[in-house]
Amino acid sequence: MYPGCPILEVGNSVVSETVFLSVVIPTYNRKPILQKCLKALEAQQLSVSSSVSDYEVVLVDDGSTDGTLEWLAEHKDEFPHVQTFQQDHQGPAAARNLGVEQARGDIIIFIDSDLVVTENFLQAHADALVQGQKNMGSDRFFTYGAVINTCNFDNPTSEPYKVTDFSAAFFATGNVAIPKHWLEKAGLFDTRFQLYGWEDLELGVRLKNLGLKLVKCPAAVGYHWHPPFNLEQIPRLIDKEIQRGRMGVLFYQKHPTWEVRMMIQMTWLHRLLWGILSLNGTLNERTMAPFLRWLINLGKPQLALEIARIFLNWYNVKGVYEAYAQLNYEL
Repeated sequence: MYPGCPILEVGNSVVSETVFLSVVIPTYNRKPILQKCLKALEAQQLSVSSSVSDYEVVLVDDGSTDGTLEWLAEHKDEFPHVQTFQQDHQGPAAARNLGVEQARGDIIIFIDSDLVVTENFLQAHADALVQGQKNMGSDRFFTYGAVINTCNFDNPTSEPYKVTDFSAAFFATGNVAIPKHWLEKAGLFDTRFQLYGWEDLELGVRLKNLGLKLVKCPAAVGYHWHPPFNLEQIPRLIDKEIQRGRMGVLFYQKHPTWEVRMMIQMTWLHRLLWGILSLNGTLNERTMAPFLRWLINLGKPQLALEIARIFLNWYNVKGVYEAYAQLNYEL
């Protein structure tokens, strides 16, 4: 327990009457939006009767080259809650592990460095944790906040919730709070996930196997910022989908179940679906570019991105099967 926190018994588990929170954030070349992320965390409002004794922000720089560390050093007085650590570029799994290892709190809250939270964010997670303890009689659960996607950089928290913001993921590190000891018991993140995708959901499978439950916490809202979609982003997005396919096969290696096959889109159903929708790859970044540009010029970049997902998912499915074939060939 964090020093000075009184404890009480709930069922068979030991629970703090007051809790110290550690917000763990990996970052890599996200300086402009990271500034908003950290300012929002400094502006947290805790209730007079809050169960939160205090909090820290554990920021792990994963080898940024955009001046992130220099900016933090120049503005450290503005961020008294921030503890900064750094590592060579190894990916978010290794960065989050370092953050957890350095964290002083009993509760870890994971967010991404392009997430801007509301002023009651920490209080909402804390309230949900207290209520969850009362309901379940133990701490064998984590709270999952809401994530709203936005491309509004000037005022990200003005974006309303949309149907496309819904997520069925069990454990996604964009906005979760979990007792630190369960992360340690599960073994933290697998650092072999160095490319894009799946390191958090893979840990989620291990947490589920330990019997942890998901408790939704819609009052803990984070706004995930990304720049408005344009055609110049497409090569990078395609590369991310191919990387996600490769990491998906690693995920399946560790957990060879039908559930994981569905998650990583390694089924005949996904192959058929995206093959039909993309006309077996005929609808791609080249053939669809004029239509996507037309939508963007109409001021509908989000719609253009959703339509582009037709061929992006086709690249992902191809990436999964190519990586799986390569694995079998090597074996």
